Amino acid sequence: MIDIGPKRPVARRAMAQGSIQLRKVTIAAVREKRIAKGDPIETARIAATMAVKRTAELIPYCHPIPLEAANIDFDVGDKGIEVRCEVRARYKTGAEMEALVGVTTALLVIWDMVKYLEKDAGGQYPTTAIGDVRVVAKEKGTVGGERRDGI
Repeated sequence: MIDIGPKRPVARRAMAQGSIQLRKVTIAAVREKRIAKGDPIETARIAATMAVKRTAELIPYCHPIPLEAANIDFDVGDKGIEVRCEVRARYKTGAEMEALVGVTTALLVIWDMVKYLEKDAGGQYPTTAIGDVRVVAKEKGTVGGERRDGI
């Protein structure tokens, strides 16, 4: 890993987002809470929170960071579900990997929970897709307009 020993802890914030494209029948089932495995939104929120905490175990060169907050939000639209994950920490390295792991985990959990509705007659997923995964915000030192250097 990169030596971050000489660096000072600084307030950090990262937000990532991504989406999963789903069939209209699947979106309706999610909205009406008719998914056989349970509520994919709440399950994905819990899984994403757990994943954010374990990012350093999944990404070999990622430092474990002391998290202050992880917020996972969902927008269920007409063509799919958008997920946003915001992570905050006060440490020597950024939190964007944690935010990305949170988003991708949430998206994978949603896919797993709705896949029976997404399959075609041949058992394939012709329209289901995860995409647009990216970091949409990264802040260091100033979080929410407030300067928060040091500990």
